[in-house]
Amino acid sequence: MAEQSTQSIEVEARPEQIMAVIADLPAYPEWAKAVQETEVLGVDGSGRARQVKFTLDSGPVKDIYTLEYDWADDGLSVSWRLVRGQMQKAQNGRYQLHPEGDHTKVTYTLAVELVLPMIGLLRRKAEKMIMDTALKELKRRVEDKV
Repeated sequence: MAEQSTQSIEVEARPEQIMAVIADLPAYPEWAKAVQETEVLGVDGSGRARQVKFTLDSGPVKDIYTLEYDWADDGLSVSWRLVRGQMQKAQNGRYQLHPEGDHTKVTYTLAVELVLPMIGLLRRKAEKMIMDTALKELKRRVEDKV
């Protein structure tokens, strides 16, 4: 697996409010600009999405892929891995929530390996852009709902 990138953001909300937005995968097309469609393919024993198919269109990057999720029992993290994809041959990611008084630090870790080889510097730059956009969109969505 490729090297991973990590980025964090402060969100003015409690962890359970943030995790509720993260877990509402069918709603991603409403607020995550690059996500055109999501389809929950399976759920775990708690009714949370286990496998989700994504249709992504962010201009030059288009992909259809399926992720498998693992939800932590403490409600403070979720991780995922690629099951199948067109443009990706591997993806591992994680949201980790750190309560800090009246706000929560959200840390996003991502490692992506594309089917076509990409120079490490360009891949890390792309991961940083993906994470930066995802964290800002998540923050906006959560804080608009609080």
